[in-house]
Amino acid sequence: MFSHEIIKKRILIVGANGLLGQRLIAFYGSKENVELLGCSVEDKPYFNLVSYLRCDMTLRDDVKKVIFDFYPDVVINAAGFTNVDLSETERETAWKINVKGVEYLAEACRTIDAKIIHISTDYIFNGLNGPYDENAKADPLGYYGRTKLASENALKIGAVIYSVIRTNVLYGIANSRPDFVRWVINSLSDKKQISVVHDQFNNPTFVEDLVQAINKIIEFDKYALYNIGGRDFINRFEFAMLIAEYFNLDKNLIRPIITEELKQPAKRPLKSGLITIKAETELGYKPHSIIEALGIIKKQLLL
Repeated sequence: MFSHEIIKKRILIVGANGLLGQRLIAFYGSKENVELLGCSVEDKPYFNLVSYLRCDMTLRDDVKKVIFDFYPDVVINAAGFTNVDLSETERETAWKINVKGVEYLAEACRTIDAKIIHISTDYIFNGLNGPYDENAKADPLGYYGRTKLASENALKIGAVIYSVIRTNVLYGIANSRPDFVRWVINSLSDKKQISVVHDQFNNPTFVEDLVQAINKIIEFDKYALYNIGGRDFINRFEFAMLIAEYFNLDKNLIRPIITEELKQPAKRPLKSGLITIKAETELGYKPHSIIEALGIIKKQLLL
């Protein structure tokens, strides 16, 4: 007699309360062949119907306990200290979360032979001659970028099976702090003038596309470095104008400025973005255009 019981893949999402974490929870929470656990530093989850544990990535024992108790097949690390400016002053915290936390994950995953999918960033580049492919030389301008590059290196030397996904300007809807799209919509709806830089170029990444890419890596059992970004290379001001136009908001409230005018503590890569040909070829990755993504967001927001 053969058993027809579905063998479930056990997936742990670290940083489950963030934008990407919540969308991963929503995606895998509905799949019958997945046993899912979310963990984050907050006391309570920002989602329902999926198991959740509080876990502080900066504490080795917390990380070990979650991983050894759940015994995942795959760990998706969607956690990170992502405040680029605060990273300049709160260096110890940024390093503890972005680097030490990854070291602890790698150590525990190595012990049980679990695989890691880790999210990195285009901020590991200096932004002088983007967009970048996977082989481009890293040269981070700020401390945030340095921690993310160090996190990639921690996996390289961690004797663990892993994928690194580099992404940029992640946008989409979740029960957390507003992304760029919602910030523009909310500000213009309240008739507030906003200043948006026109000298930072990227290909913004729709969070649902990133979720699909992560799923393809798991499905095809691919473990490598992949760039994941959007279809459109655009500056931030043009992105804001597209959002205003799509949602019928007043474009005259958007003021173009250059990055220097913001006098931010951390330098930003200006000409950046990520070439996604490798992911398109190996994973069948097909990103939405910004307009298509805004259509999905409009439905999600019921606007």
